[in-house]
Amino acid sequence: MGRAGSGPEAGRKTAAAAAVPVAAMSFAWPWQYSFPPFFTLQPNCETRQKQLSAWCALALAYSQRHRLPAMTVREAQDSPLFTNRRLQRKLPLESIQVVLEELRKNGNLEWLDKNKTSFLIMWRRPEEWGKLIYQWVSKNGLTNSVFTLYELTSGDDTENEEFHGLDETMLLRALQALQQEHKAEIITLDDGRGVKFF
Repeated sequence: MGRAGSGPEAGRKTAAAAAVPVAAMSFAWPWQYSFPPFFTLQPNCETRQKQLSAWCALALAYSQRHRLPAMTVREAQDSPLFTNRRLQRKLPLESIQVVLEELRKNGNLEWLDKNKTSFLIMWRRPEEWGKLIYQWVSKNGLTNSVFTLYELTSGDDTENEEFHGLDETMLLRALQALQQEHKAEIITLDDGRGVKFF
């Protein structure tokens, strides 16, 4: 195993980071994103609720497309998600916080600190990820097997699975959900953490 930040892994991460703007252009933006008033939260309650629903759907789709689980509010504010450079419009910070709070109320976001400066966005909830992982384990006859967390999210066997590349924080929450259902147990291995499936 190479050290973090060296070798082919580092090259892949750098290339992936460089590819984000291109990927952002290929993302299927909803029609509202090209509509300037979308970037101003409307005062009318009914209109505002529809607008917040559209922002939440966009935030989840964008995060899923770009595999962005954890972000800071600053990163979100500067990302194409809340800034349409073509229109030269940006959702104000207070409005971004309203959208993030709406996502939290819907169970799709969790604040990672008391000051609400960073968050975990969940386009799938931990229980849903756990279900997908367990379906793969069952389908491949791997119950009573032990895996490292790395094998689950980065191993060759999971390459075509939706949970391949899943952020470790979200993976642990998914495994904790399976542990509560007595389908898995998170264990400590010599080289880190692992999981045993039942």
